[in-house]
Amino acid sequence: MHAARNLRLCTKDCICLFVCPTKATDTENGQVDFSKCLDGCRLCVDACPSHAIYLVNANYAEPAPKARRVSEKAFALLDRKAGEEAMVKQMLVKAAVPGKDAVNTANAGAALVLKALEKSLRIVAEDAAREAAYMLPQSSSTQMLIETLLQDRPKCGEGQFPEQELRELKGLLSRT
Repeated sequence: MHAARNLRLCTKDCICLFVCPTKATDTENGQVDFSKCLDGCRLCVDACPSHAIYLVNANYAEPAPKARRVSEKAFALLDRKAGEEAMVKQMLVKAAVPGKDAVNTANAGAALVLKALEKSLRIVAEDAAREAAYMLPQSSSTQMLIETLLQDRPKCGEGQFPEQELRELKGLLSRT
């Protein structure tokens, strides 16, 4: 474990400078030198009055494989939330006045609620996807998804299929 600093919380009290035995903290650039930071020392973490310094694990355990039933339920939830999100998008289009943003129309209140609902549904769907298959960028599940998208080329609604972007993403992820 090593220390890291949240610059938004840091009040530059600089107590971390005085308690760090290796001088790993630097308030000028906001960085903690990981090569100097002692594993699990936490003196700076405990001393920081603004709670801007925290510990970060160096290694994480491999996640346990999901039971097939859990993955199936999570994928079913993902499909349902994606369908609900599509319905909300259609409702937003209907609420809009041509040439104006829906938020600036008489339906402003409804449009704001629909936009919030759309965002909420997207977040739940993304969480379900991660829960179903551990959709980490470097995972084989992500690689298979990109390959499937490139082969099947699903309809993308507005615009064209992002083939070039998917190929670039696939190349980037294969290097990690």
